[in-house]
Amino acid sequence: MAAAHTKKHDYHIIDPSPWPFLGSVGALIMALGAIAWMKAAQGTSFELFGVDLAAARYWVFLVGLLVILYTMFAWWSDTIKEGQEGHHTQVVSLHLRYGMIMFIASELMFFVAWFWAFFDASLFPGDATQVSRAEFTGGEWPPQGVEVLDPFHLPLYNTIILLLSGTTVTWAHHALLENDRRGLITGLALTVVLGILFSFVQAYEYMEAPFAFRDSIYGATFFMATGFHGFHVIIGTIFLAVCLFRAIAGHFTPERHFGFEAAAWYWHFVDVVWLFLFAFVYVWASAGATYAH
Repeated sequence: MAAAHTKKHDYHIIDPSPWPFLGSVGALIMALGAIAWMKAAQGTSFELFGVDLAAARYWVFLVGLLVILYTMFAWWSDTIKEGQEGHHTQVVSLHLRYGMIMFIASELMFFVAWFWAFFDASLFPGDATQVSRAEFTGGEWPPQGVEVLDPFHLPLYNTIILLLSGTTVTWAHHALLENDRRGLITGLALTVVLGILFSFVQAYEYMEAPFAFRDSIYGATFFMATGFHGFHVIIGTIFLAVCLFRAIAGHFTPERHFGFEAAAWYWHFVDVVWLFLFAFVYVWASAGATYAH
């Protein structure tokens, strides 16, 4: 009788989980809060079942965000537990890798959209078919009257920070493969610190920027591209911080460490995207422009 229930395959059938449903509920609540927030910014109400959500927009958005964050924590905790229990066979691990690759590919498409908008505006600032664009840009890029950030000041500093962080996360990876737990923890800790430093420098850069999001098409494309990347840096830093805590707890071995490997892939992806942002959005687009001091 026991032999009939013996597992004879490499796949893992997970137990019934509430997290997909709960995550969907959290996403719906957060979306309603975001819509109410935007409606309030326009000075209008947003009624649902006779209740004006615009008045409680902050709380609705916060509740939805907290539900999503809790779902992420609980769901990934279950995944880690499954791995610790030996359910992540070679086949399951391969599929986890495919999933991470497709996730990074989907993120890449977001950046393709931002780069597309940037190059469409910067390469054709005086396009005769886009009368409104020529009016806003003055037929040149950066638009007339816009002072830009010096790419070889804070942006270059942040580029060095990210390149160093790519080095430290690679160091941590090699230390893990050699079963050097101390090197793994040190490399991860340095990477997390560098990621936090990058975010602080970018926040300071935004505060000192001589242009705003709503001022021009230059500001809109600049803040969308670099801001979306900055959001990814924050997510990647949290990802690596979780890996740091797991490394301290002894979860990773030279043979089983996909959680760390996925974080390293994501961080290298963030590094590469920044190099393109620095080369084109900061350096190339500011050629011949007036730098703000």
